Amino acid sequence: MNYTAEIKVYGDAEKLARCFEPELGKKEGRSEFAVKKHKDHIAFEVLAADSVALRATLNSIAKLLAVYENIAKI
Repeated sequence: MNYTAEIKVYGDAEKLARCFEPELGKKEGRSEFAVKKHKDHIAFEVLAADSVALRATLNSIAKLLAVYENIAKI
């Protein structure tokens, strides 16, 4: 079974996209994600082979977003 998910994050799309550049192109084997930049948001498109891989990728994205939020507060 294949899984897909899309997450939209509204804010400074340029800065958010730059934060995720090092993670792009890495293939874990069971999941991958792409970042699409829009005017006022970025969209993460996640593809996974199973639910565990989907959850792991979503957790990785969420952790990086949390770091971005914390740095923005400083």
